[in-house]
Order: sequence, then structure tokens, then C-alpha cells
Amino acid sequence: MSKKDEIVQRSTQFSDRLSRLPAKKRALLEKRLRGELADAVPVIPRRSEPGPVPLSFAQQRLWFLDQLEPASPSYNIPFVVHFAVPLDVTALENSLNEIVRRHHILRTRFTVVDDKPVQVVAPALAVVLPIVDLQGLAEPKRTGLARKLAGEDAQRPFDLARDPLVRATLLRLGNEEHVLLLNMHHIVSDAWSVWEVLGQEIVALYQAFSSGAPSPLPELPIQYADFAVWQRGWLQAEVLDSLLAYWKQQLGGAPALLDLPTDRPRPLVQTFRGASQSFMISRSLSEALKALGLQEQVTSFMVLLAAFKTLLYRYTGQADIVVGAPIANRNQAEIAGLIGFFVNTLALRTDMAGNPTFRELLGRVRATTLGAYAHQDLPFEMLVEQLNPERTLSYSPLFQVMFTLQNAPVDTQGLAGLSLWGFEKETAKFDLTLSMAETMEGLGGELEYNTDLFDAVTIERMIEHWQVLLGEVAAHPERRIADLALLPEVERRKVMEEWTATSVEYPRDRCIHELFEGQVERTPDSIAVMCDEQHVTYGELNRRANQLGQRLVRQGVGPEVLVGICVERSVELVIGLWGIMKAGGVYVPLDPTYPAARLEYMLRDTEAPVVLSQERLKGVLPEYGGEVVWLDREWSEIEREREEKPEVGVRPEHLAYVIYTSGSTGMPKGVPITHENLGPLLRWSEEYFGLSERTKVLQTLNPCFDFGVMELVTTLLSGGTLCILSEEERGELGRYGEYVRWLGINTIHAT
Repeated sequence: MSKKDEIVQRSTQFSDRLSRLPAKKRALLEKRLRGELADAVPVIPRRSEPGPVPLSFAQQRLWFLDQLEPASPSYNIPFVVHFAVPLDVTALENSLNEIVRRHHILRTRFTVVDDKPVQVVAPALAVVLPIVDLQGLAEPKRTGLARKLAGEDAQRPFDLARDPLVRATLLRLGNEEHVLLLNMHHIVSDAWSVWEVLGQEIVALYQAFSSGAPSPLPELPIQYADFAVWQRGWLQAEVLDSLLAYWKQQLGGAPALLDLPTDRPRPLVQTFRGASQSFMISRSLSEALKALGLQEQVTSFMVLLAAFKTLLYRYTGQADIVVGAPIANRNQAEIAGLIGFFVNTLALRTDMAGNPTFRELLGRVRATTLGAYAHQDLPFEMLVEQLNPERTLSYSPLFQVMFTLQNAPVDTQGLAGLSLWGFEKETAKFDLTLSMAETMEGLGGELEYNTDLFDAVTIERMIEHWQVLLGEVAAHPERRIADLALLPEVERRKVMEEWTATSVEYPRDRCIHELFEGQVERTPDSIAVMCDEQHVTYGELNRRANQLGQRLVRQGVGPEVLVGICVERSVELVIGLWGIMKAGGVYVPLDPTYPAARLEYMLRDTEAPVVLSQERLKGVLPEYGGEVVWLDREWSEIEREREEKPEVGVRPEHLAYVIYTSGSTGMPKGVPITHENLGPLLRWSEEYFGLSERTKVLQTLNPCFDFGVMELVTTLLSGGTLCILSEEERGELGRYGEYVRWLGINTIHAT
């Protein structure tokens, strides 16, 4: 076994055990593991010179975004703690001040020197803990107002150049109930800072100060500014070239956009208005997913990421999917206990092609994730700059969807009665961010979404699909990802049974023109077709179609014989369609506006012995070896034919028409449709659109396409009136509203 394979195997075997260890011990072991996967990172020294220092790469990106959109709350990090015990307010305030003293980044402001942003550390900053007293309010108004104030504080922006970038407020709900509102800007903090440092230090310091003891925390070896200076110097030359080479190879040719089905079109300029919905995964399913990870030698993060990418694959149909994932990026012991913006973002790309089994997909995700961990030190900001993807203000570069797993909840055992509050979010950094967290009750989840793209009901349905998919993954990892169920039982029943219950009763032993004849018997004097000044009744239309049918029969037309019809949209078009079918022939529409080469190809391909046309189209119709019936010039002769329906023995299994494809992917192809095929569709369409004898349809669709035939035929099978605009009228789009009012139109089919 190679050294690399050995490392991969060891990392997957230990992953679950690592997640259960105390935070500091786990961080140390993870550091050692990463040290085997990547070159050792040198120790970070203290700065030798005081004064302003450059921003870290991550800070520089947030500073730039703040310049583009000042006073935005999008990068606030609120932290709300609920105390259900007697509280020593002085000890709590002293704890916060000690944290600000220890961590210079919390008293840092960001300004510009010599046209470059720098961070300037204030020598001191006193945190005053204002108290908002809500004791006089009755429940539930008191708690409701507290949550409202928490939400408002979370949305209150920071001024990076002037404000302290940490603030605190205490809400007093009762003698033994308080809520602490803490808020920091992301430029000075990250999730690790909150969960692994701030929360732990508050607990430790409060316990000490409330009992009169000194701080139990050792002095910090370095400060965030030391890291920023070191990072700028270390990411140079060979180190930078090696990291860039990996990521360029990994992300080269990746799709720019994950095309999620949204409720509204994507805005031209991306917004960050958002909301979120929370949910829980049962304890039993959470344990089953963890067991799957152990069985497949992957981490819980990899199992959930693979499942989330499966959901995105099913939603988008894209097989090349890039999802962003944050990583703590604390590879050195000296920064493990610092508050600061260290987190980096990894662009995790997975090839979903070939419809792999979920087990196979797990292997792909594991390889991608371990490779990304080994090259995590390249700042995402620098990666975007170097890859230089096509930029647009409409969406984020490289990826638009994030996934996170929090498997190290803050330890609050030192303070009984302490808990964390959630509140409604009003921002979203990406289209979607799925956050999962391991809790005692099972996996907790939150789906943050951009409200300009998605409705709440869509997100609710997506969460349902996610929960069903996780159950499928745990139970059937051997299934291919396209075969894993997404729909809850209620939704599955609706789709599979209710929505597909589209069968309609129709006479299976009759042809389409025979159904038309039944309508003629019911409403012989009703207007069937209107065009210009012509008003043709059902009885008259049937008589003319019979006469044309008789003529075609004498010319050799019968069942399965193709007959072309190249006429403008007119009464003649409708007569021609029914006349062809009454002769037993097959209707083949030829659009007069088609290029001559296409018409010539279709005539040659069908070998139609007869074509119906109009004399004014002589210059349009190509040279043709068969017989042409000029409907306008020869109509006086056709009218001498018998008015009875021809007896030709056509049956439902015979062809009714042939429609040619567009030819966009090759030569046009004729698609044959039988009377038997067409009958149910026409009956369903008639019922679905509510067509009746009172219907007036404006003929808008091209009769050379299936829906054009359906529009024409269904109107006349239901007893309605088909209103055809002349070529001149059809060219006056601005007058369509006038025609609709004038003709009394109540139904229009449009694409």
C-alpha cells in the first residue's frame, strides 16, 4: 500500500472517533493528520513592529464587499445566549471585557493608509453592557419582544472604520432570566471563534469572576494581526505555486452556474435578502447515517455532502456540481484558541456522471474532500482571482450553494440553565446554504435561502425531499442516485395516482373525422369557422369536406395514403384537413413560409401523390411530380362532387397525420400519428381547457405542429368557433386586443 493510500485509510478510520473527542484534543489530532497530507506549516511568529498591519486575504475580500455595499448586515455573526438562572451581571460584563482585552482583533478597526486597507488595533476598548428591562411585560409578549430585539440587533450593521466590531446587550426578562445579545462582524470572527473560543471563554471566565477568582485562561501566544502578516509572507513562491496548480487542475472547466429551478428569474444584480427554515432528522436516522459512514470509511460530513449533491443532481439534472464548504483553516496550534477570521472556503467539485450508486458517489466525494483538505491553505479570494471565472453581478463565482456540518457544539455544562437562541434570518449569502449540526436529539438542520429566488413553500418541499433522501441513502446505499426516492408518501401518491389519472373516455372504435361528424349532427347551424368575412357553419363545413373527400378518392387517395396540404391559414385549410381524413388519407401540412429546400425535401420524403394548395402559392410550391389540387381555382368543380361522406373503410388504427420535426438536430423526420393515438389527447384537451359550444378560439398555433392540429381539431369537436386571422391581420400584433374584443374571443392558446 502506498503512503498516500495508507493516509487516506487512516483518516477515514479515525474520522468518527475524532468527532467525539474534546475540542482541543480533536484539533490537535486533526492538525497531525493534516500534517501528513500536506507540507508542514511553519510556526507563526509575533510581529516585530507595532502599528497598522495589512489585512489577511479573507479580510480583504470582506472589506471590499463592504465598500461595494456599505452598512450591510449580510456578514454579521449574532450569538444569542439565554440564561435561565440568577445572573451576576458584573461578572458577565467583566468576562466580556477580558475577552476583548485578550483578543486584539475585537478592538480592531479597518481604515485606509496610502490607498490600502489596514487594520488598526485600539490600545483599549471598554465593553459596556447595556440592560434592557422587559420584566414589566406579561408572557408571551415579553419573550416575543426579546426575540424581536434579537432579530433587530442581528440586522444592525457595523461601520468597519468607526464602530467597535463587537457589541453586547443584555435583556432582562426576570430576576432569574436574561438574554445576552452578542454580535460581531465576520471580518473579525468566524464560526470556530464563536463555538470553540468565545463560548468556552465566556463560561470559564464567568465561573471564575462570579466566584471572585482570577482568570484561568493563559495569555495568547500570538494575535490575529501576527497571522495576517505571516500569511502574506508565507503564501509566496513554491508554496503558492503548488496550491494554485492543484486548484486550477481541480476546477478547470467547472460550470459557472448551478441552474436550480427557482420560483422567480434570477435578478441581474444578486441580492442578499434571505430567510431560513429549521428542521430535525430523527435520532434513529442520524445514527443510521453515522453507521453508513463507518461502514464506508468516510466521515459524517462526506455522507451528508454526497447526499446533498445527490439532491442537487436530481433538482438540476447537472452531473458536474460544485458546492462550497467552509473549513476552520487552523492548522497551527498557536491560532487554535484565537478569535479571528481564519475560516477558508473550499470549492468541492464532484463528477456525478454515469448515474453511480450512492456507495460509488461516496468514494468520489471522499477523494475530492481529502484532496481539498490537503490544499486548504490557498485563500478562496486568491483562488477566484487566479482562476478569473467569467464574472457577473447576478450570482457568486465558482459556486452558489454552500454546505456546512457543525459537529462540535459549545460546551455549556459549566453554566446550568444556559442555552442558545435562534431567530429569524433576513439575509442569505448564497442561493442556498444547508447547515447541519449534530445534537443529542439527532441531526439538526437549517436551510438558508435567497428570498428573491425561492418561496417558503418551495423550501419546505425541498426539506421534505432532503429528509426522504437521507432515509433512502441510509437504507439503500447500493442504489443508483437517480433511483433514490425523493417524494414523501403523500406527495408520491399525488404524483403517481392523482396527477396521472388523466384517462378519459372516448369512442375507441371511431376515427377523428367521425367524431367531428357527430358534432355536426348536434349543431349543424352553429358557426364552425370565421375568417375575414366568411362564416362557415358546421353543416356547410362538413358538406364541403365530403365533396373534397370524394374528389381525393377518385384521385387514388385512401387509407394510409399521404396527402400534402400547402395553404395559408384560411377556411380552405380547415376544409382540406377534414377532406383528407374523410378520404381515408393522411394529413401532411406544408407551411408556405418554409424555405423551398425544406418543402422539396418533405415532398420527396413523403412521396405524396396529391398536394392541396392555392393558386396564389404557385411560386412557393416546388416542382412536384404528383398531382396538385388548387382549392381556390378548382372549387367550382369540386362542388359538383357528391355531398355524402366517402366510404373508404378507414379504421382507428390507420394514420391520421404526419408532422415533420424541426430538423434542428439533423434532417427533419416525419412522425406518424394514428386516429387511435390522437383520440384520447383530443378528448383530454377538450375537457382540460373546458371547451364547449360557447367557446371562441383565436387560431394562433402553426398547423404544422401537433398543438396546432390539436387547437384546430379540438375546437371543432367541442362545437366551438375557430376564428382565423388573415395573413395581413396576423402581422398586426398591436391590434390583437382589438380583434379579441371584436370577435368575442374567450380562448387563446399561446406559447
